[in-house]
Amino acid sequence: MNNTIKHIFFDLDHTLWDFDKNSSLAFQMIFEKYNIDIRVPDFLSIYQPINLKYWKLYREDNVTKQELRRGRFIEAFSYLGKKFSIQVIDKMSDDYIDFLPLNNYLIDGAKDLLEYLNPKYNLHIITNGFTGVQKRKLSSSGILHYFDTITDSEVAGVKKPNPFIFKQAIQKSGAKLENSMMIGDNYEADIKGAEAAGLRTLCFNYHKEKLPTQYLQVSELKQIKIHL
Repeated sequence: MNNTIKHIFFDLDHTLWDFDKNSSLAFQMIFEKYNIDIRVPDFLSIYQPINLKYWKLYREDNVTKQELRRGRFIEAFSYLGKKFSIQVIDKMSDDYIDFLPLNNYLIDGAKDLLEYLNPKYNLHIITNGFTGVQKRKLSSSGILHYFDTITDSEVAGVKKPNPFIFKQAIQKSGAKLENSMMIGDNYEADIKGAEAAGLRTLCFNYHKEKLPTQYLQVSELKQIKIHL
């Protein structure tokens, strides 16, 4: 146990909640509902980089929530030769958000890690996801009770990596910067953002990126126990 750390702030998607697996299952439901004759793996190979691009634009306030939700669908389907009216795109986008929390697979080792950390630390969530969706994910996956506070970008008014969202989370939790750590998968949003706010960091390198060696990082959630 790290005696100087009292509060641990987690990202949710790709860190604890298996976004890729749950997203794939949500798209399977959408394709069945709308009779779309594309293999989900083929669609995801196009959609995932587009989605990452739109989330980066959203973090940087270069697109709105609606533009994010519409644009990623329009671009991905257009690339695969499918065109839908904006009304259908919006309906599919709404369905996707509704279907996402219906499947709640967690990243390998997530629940075991939370069980290990829960008696020793105060646990919190900081997420760029949308308020209602993220709360449903936490609740439906059975991990909501581990967390004392949830800070999301919709309520905070800014998104990670903006240091303000981290400072708001610290204030909300009653923690202090010097006894807090951020754990997340996104180097830019979670690690650089938290560092700029004054938190210590640990990167769950889910995406297997090559990160600067000075950053504490693990490739599996169970390895976090070594550091905490």
